[in-house]
Amino acid sequence: MSWKKGLMHALVSALLAGISCIIYNSIYSTAFYVNFNAVLNMGAIIGSCTLGCTLMATSYILAIKWKGDKLIPWVNIIISTLSFASIVGVLSFDLPLDVESPEMFPGLAIPMHFFPALSFFTVAPFFKIKIS
Repeated sequence: MSWKKGLMHALVSALLAGISCIIYNSIYSTAFYVNFNAVLNMGAIIGSCTLGCTLMATSYILAIKWKGDKLIPWVNIIISTLSFASIVGVLSFDLPLDVESPEMFPGLAIPMHFFPALSFFTVAPFFKIKIS
């Protein structure tokens, strides 16, 4: 896999994940009448999706350059494990005191931690990456 192809994979999946997160944020905020824009705004959402997808693509590129397609299943396991582990940060996050309904924040932020990996794995076949 070339760096160009890997970075295109990262950008496409980051765009898909960012759009999904923004839509989810809008639906969640409307449905439960909460507003966490002071903590979780559009820039932070897009930035974190871009960073996550870029790290995933870089790990794919390095694994393929090192051992070919043999390491891709292990990279997928690591990505999935890190996605689950990242929710610990959400559970331990201290919201500002002026935020209403802080107990609703994990319900918004935790699913968003899985969107980058989900979009990355979803668009992988379009970049002819074997996920076996």
